[in-house]
Amino acid sequence: MKEGIQSPTLLVDINALPLSEVIVRPDGVRLGAVARMSDVAALPILRHAYPVLTEALELAASPQIRNMGTVGGNLLQRTRCPYFREVSFPCNKRRPGSGCAAMNGEHRQHAIFGASKACIAVHPSDLAVALTALDAVVHTQGPSGERAIPMHKLYLAPGNTPDRETVLEHGELILAVVIPATPFAARSVYLKVRERASYEFALVSVAACVDLLGPTNIVRAARVVLGGVAFRPWRAFAAEDILVGRPLTERNVEAAAAEAINGAEPLRDNEFKLQIAEHAVLRALTTLGEEA
Repeated sequence: MKEGIQSPTLLVDINALPLSEVIVRPDGVRLGAVARMSDVAALPILRHAYPVLTEALELAASPQIRNMGTVGGNLLQRTRCPYFREVSFPCNKRRPGSGCAAMNGEHRQHAIFGASKACIAVHPSDLAVALTALDAVVHTQGPSGERAIPMHKLYLAPGNTPDRETVLEHGELILAVVIPATPFAARSVYLKVRERASYEFALVSVAACVDLLGPTNIVRAARVVLGGVAFRPWRAFAAEDILVGRPLTERNVEAAAAEAINGAEPLRDNEFKLQIAEHAVLRALTTLGEEA
């Protein structure tokens, strides 16, 4: 609204709704949609059981914003693409059919996976990357009732309609995000590569989780999710497949990191993200192996 992108006729303040509670149970954790990011990050039990979650929250935005920002609000924030934010440029997200100024403009921050000719913006949320790695589910309520949406299905590919970013319908509200208790949640890490140390969006980020079998370090389950590279958190399924059933050795970690960037389609200005992404995955998995 401040930037003249939207001029709604009605605003609804949901802060007074009873949606701020964080409930931790043996079968997982439920984060209320208006729970503050800083409050969630500060919970000792989450720091121990879901380190990738609290690390992602602590690396997001600034302390002031984390004190005000909510779980649901963070997931639904609009793109930080400068061509979307500056109304003098054409943008298909802002005005469908007007064109994508980023395509031929400066696009070093933009997508290397999942883009279309209509839009190459990336989703800016750190939290969404961690929640995707944790197999989280978004619970909503709307005119048609309640539903549960897996995190990896919340965001829509840009296609020819990049102005529609999520599967949420008009009048549908996020109530909570539920994270199941999984064997890989406790051995997890969030790594964020950015151009300055704070208050900056990711060039590339990685949420990595592994479940290891005893002293052999055989990987029983793995999650590798990239941020800052696509319209949604980008899960590297093929990289995970390389890890599962094998020991977390340097050789296997290197193979998984190389596979994580397979299929990328970089543009003129952002090809450098390939090397950053590969090294970020390598570093995240190596860190988990060293901890083990």
